[in-house]
Amino acid sequence: MTSGPNGPFSRPSPSAGARPGKRRGPSPLIATLIVVAILVIGFVYFSQVYADVLWYNQLGYLEVFVKENLTRIAMFLSAFIVMAACVFLSIRAAYASRPVYAPDSALQDNLNRYQAQLEPVRKLLMIGIPVVVGGFAGTAAMSMWQQALLFFNSRNFGQQDPEFGLDFSFYLTQLPFIGFIVGFLISVVVISGIAGLLTHYLYGGIRLEEKGIFTSRQARIHIAVIAASFLLLQAANFWLDRYDTLLSTSGTWTGALYTDVEAVIPTKTILTVASVIVALLFIVSAVIGRWRLPIIGTAMLIITAIVAGGVYPWIVQQYQVKPSELSKEAPYIQRNIDLTREAYGLDETEVIDYKATVEANAGALAADSGTTSNIRLLDPNVVSPAFSQLQQFRQYYQFPETLNVDRYDIDGETQDTVIAVRELNIDGVPDGWVNEHILYTHGYGVVAARGSTVQADGKPSFMESGIPSSGVLGDYEPRIYFGESSPDYSVVGAPEGSAPQEIDRPQTGDSDTESQTTFDGDGGPSVGNLFNQLVYAIKFQSTEMLLSDAINPESQILYDRDPRERVEKVAPYLTVDGNAYPAIVDGRVQWIVDGYTTSKYFPYSTQQELQAATTDSLTTGAAALPADKVNYIRNAVKATVDAYDGSVTLYAWDDKDPLLQSWQAVFPSTLKPYSEMSAELMSHVRYPEDQFKVQRELMGKYHVTNADSFFKNDDAWSVPNDPTVANAEVKQPPYYLSLQMPGQDDTAFSLTTPFIPFVSPNGEARNVLYGFLSAEADAGTGEAGVKSEDYGKLRLLSLPTDTVVPGPGQAQNRFNSDPTVSNALNLLRQGASEVINGNLLSLPVGGGMLYVQPVYVQSSGDASYPTLQRVLVNFGETVGFAPTLDEALNQVFGGDSGAITGDSENVGQTPDAGTGEVPGDTTAAADLAAALADAGAAIQEGQAALANNDFAAYGAAQDKLNTAIQRAISAQEAMDAAAGETDGGETGATEGATPAPTEGN
Repeated sequence: MTSGPNGPFSRPSPSAGARPGKRRGPSPLIATLIVVAILVIGFVYFSQVYADVLWYNQLGYLEVFVKENLTRIAMFLSAFIVMAACVFLSIRAAYASRPVYAPDSALQDNLNRYQAQLEPVRKLLMIGIPVVVGGFAGTAAMSMWQQALLFFNSRNFGQQDPEFGLDFSFYLTQLPFIGFIVGFLISVVVISGIAGLLTHYLYGGIRLEEKGIFTSRQARIHIAVIAASFLLLQAANFWLDRYDTLLSTSGTWTGALYTDVEAVIPTKTILTVASVIVALLFIVSAVIGRWRLPIIGTAMLIITAIVAGGVYPWIVQQYQVKPSELSKEAPYIQRNIDLTREAYGLDETEVIDYKATVEANAGALAADSGTTSNIRLLDPNVVSPAFSQLQQFRQYYQFPETLNVDRYDIDGETQDTVIAVRELNIDGVPDGWVNEHILYTHGYGVVAARGSTVQADGKPSFMESGIPSSGVLGDYEPRIYFGESSPDYSVVGAPEGSAPQEIDRPQTGDSDTESQTTFDGDGGPSVGNLFNQLVYAIKFQSTEMLLSDAINPESQILYDRDPRERVEKVAPYLTVDGNAYPAIVDGRVQWIVDGYTTSKYFPYSTQQELQAATTDSLTTGAAALPADKVNYIRNAVKATVDAYDGSVTLYAWDDKDPLLQSWQAVFPSTLKPYSEMSAELMSHVRYPEDQFKVQRELMGKYHVTNADSFFKNDDAWSVPNDPTVANAEVKQPPYYLSLQMPGQDDTAFSLTTPFIPFVSPNGEARNVLYGFLSAEADAGTGEAGVKSEDYGKLRLLSLPTDTVVPGPGQAQNRFNSDPTVSNALNLLRQGASEVINGNLLSLPVGGGMLYVQPVYVQSSGDASYPTLQRVLVNFGETVGFAPTLDEALNQVFGGDSGAITGDSENVGQTPDAGTGEVPGDTTAAADLAAALADAGAAIQEGQAALANNDFAAYGAAQDKLNTAIQRAISAQEAMDAAAGETDGGETGATEGATPAPTEGN
């Protein structure tokens, strides 16, 4: 290493051959590569935007895409310009006012060196720093696009808060945006102030001296302006904090409580005035050049903020509120009760005192035929394997794990129905781009079974099934191009007259050949030209999109096919329910999706976390809601997604909701009035599950409307855990049932849930029934565009606390501990079969609470599926266990329940065995029935012998029991073997299917 004239690390002198004074620029190749890279990146970004434009335009919702993105851009530019301009002006002003002096200290000499080093890039930094900071600010501001649109399109609620008398819309649509603006401007002032101070320091406007800190006059003015601006904005912040107290969750109850009203709000007002005064002192000082008053004022403001903002409210809370908390807080607790019930739609709940009995008397159910005839025995969470084995037909079809419950009018009667669509299973398709995206494009058909009855052998009683589809639901378009399990994308469509190439369906259920079809709807953007093909090749990273000869001028690309995702994209302001369900409506399969308007800014309303409130034992069967906290929710929109062409229709369902009215003003062409809904669509609209789950979480506390009782928490309830899920702390889901509630004139399709006494965290549940909530879920009236007046009506049965009415957990325990039931089910388990407990339904009938649980048995083997073989019933202390609901009810209610049930025709036909009887195998079934009967008799003999201390007789009874068990196992094995043969025959259509076409075919 050589030393130059300036030290050992100086640059060496240029060689003799070099041309001093000339700099070589970047080579043309590097410059070209940079330009090409920029163009490629720009085109990729452009292709994503262009693909979105095509998608939204094809659906007819381009207005949403354009307005959302223009608002985002406007928010970005506004924040960018304000932040960048203020930072630039602050730096520029500090630099322009820099003093000129000769360095007289080592510190100043070092600063001069820094200035010299920065000088070559000073202009770049003065522009670059504001640009970078402005970019961050703009990006953050973009996320507030919804609050901005609501602010400028606010609609009044017509109701005022009880503290300030402001319309609720101020809190939901105005305060959030105003708060954002104030917070943003505070950030601008702080960041630009820091940038200005650093510049002053770097260029000598502020410097450290032996006598103290020296500031130039220009620096003092600069500081004064920054300080005054900050204090004025902080005054605005203090003023807004007064309104934020109505949203506070820091206390035991949400909202402004006694301390807030009597201490916090007045002190925030004082701090507002004080901040303005101190800001004025800074402005005056900037003019007169004296800083004593603003410094004293700032110190006093800080002390006031500490004392008035913290100490004084603490004193009020400790020495006024706590000694007399109930009397002080009662008016504010009442505000919390009233406004929470208003915000969640609980305020019009009809509370019915239900003097439930536990005595099961003969004929007690005669008056409840409308309910008992519709008791759902088919559990949609269990029977999916049965649908798959009996109705799948091909390996490239599938059914969801959890099916849906709906209702259909059949021959003038409403029938509860378990329904699912036969969707495409891409895992069952041979590998290859052509197979996965060109040939296999859609599912086929709806499968529906009666909810209240099954076949005699325990299989679902299908009312719509088969390929081609047949049944009682009428003619409809069966092809399912848009569903919950559709492929990422499919390319469909062809010129008229072209040979079809999409695999449509088997010719029949047992056929070895497939029919083919061509999609002829308008379901996606066109990829019939090279440019669009290139755009989507980039989007899906697929070169095949450009090279495949299967794409033609009429080709369309179908993507974003999940019904929930489509609704979320065209209505980004909605929170979408986790469960979309299919229905046959006017000859089409329509997915019905519920959308909510939500907010966390409703005054005095208690917040709920959506994900926690809506999670139960079945959440895995539906999409989980986000972990957002809300304190206001309305089922504002009903949406439909056509399963064939993917068209999305949004109906303004709760047209009285001011938030929805605001969004209608933002996107006026996207929402239709519900008066345009057809009568058939109305008949399938139901009360949404997730809203009901949120409501029931709050109803556990907010069924109490008296502040005194609410304060004591002496009548709080909890949603019980699901007793059918062993050793799991998960809530029991609500169930759709057709029932007639006490005080209700007719049977109605309803969503229901029970309540037990409040369970504290890590506490033990006392599983007795305290309440039962139902929401009338049927919106149909038989007329197009007319909503049922009782739709959404909440009815709450309040049970007496002095009568021990079993809750769901106690009912399940009785089922599990009943000797006859447990022994029979244990015998079945020993026979290599799996016993599956279905959903435990709660029904307020017979003057008490009836629990019904279907019991399914599934034999071992790959082709096995659960069949309904027993029904468990509990009323009070009595348990019934029989092959049919009708027989089980008669066991409980003195031999004649008086009920009309959906499975009464199966009495005497359903096999006595606890497994599915296979036609032609009656000998084995009879043997098993006899063995079970003998086992039951032996158990009773053994119990009687023990009671008499006759151990010899007990030993003999045990020998009989063991013999009966062995006979039962042998009979079960014989039936399992026969069932395996039958199952193999039923699924033979799948095994015998012709191989799927591949790319080489």
